[in-house]
Amino acid sequence: MDLAQGVRLVSFFVLTAGTIAAALGVVLVPNLVYAAFLLGGVFASVAGLYVLLNADFLAAAQVLIYVGAVNVLILFAIMLVNRREAFPPTSRRWWRGSVAGLVSAGLFALLATVVVDTPWSLAPANVAPIPYPVVEIGKHFFSDYLLPFELASILLLMAMVGAIVLARRDVIPEGELPPGQTQQTVWRLRERPRELLPASKSAKEAER
Repeated sequence: MDLAQGVRLVSFFVLTAGTIAAALGVVLVPNLVYAAFLLGGVFASVAGLYVLLNADFLAAAQVLIYVGAVNVLILFAIMLVNRREAFPPTSRRWWRGSVAGLVSAGLFALLATVVVDTPWSLAPANVAPIPYPVVEIGKHFFSDYLLPFELASILLLMAMVGAIVLARRDVIPEGELPPGQTQQTVWRLRERPRELLPASKSAKEAER
């Protein structure tokens, strides 16, 4: 996949501007759903940058894994969490902003150091491409980058388990109610309530 130099340059600037704008929207937009959609835009723009680098497999993996799995999982988590309790505002909010500012400044300094110290010399045009890039990526995944690969797998597993926990709703049968509890009692958890329903009602709902 080889584009003309002018089209490639324009596409690079458009995708870069879209990535930066969407990333700023993720941080600045107060609505979590909009922020999640903007995060999907960031992932899609990065996939476009991979296409410009002739990394077709990485672009497809970016779309399938990040846009199609991680971003959708984040949207499910946002929409399934049922926050009914209003948390009181804290009187010491300044230290949260200070910690966030320090962490952001540290990350920016780290990225700036990497950008400055990396030799960004252009590769010569006569360099032969790798014949089987997917095979080489697989070899590096299971040799040089085995630990990050397994950590990413564990992270995805934790996200999947968290989505299942958020999605399930426990219904306690009437005969298993704790002493002193009635069917109208609702156990309010930090994020999601747990409903106590009679067995007859739960059976009718199961039949539906």
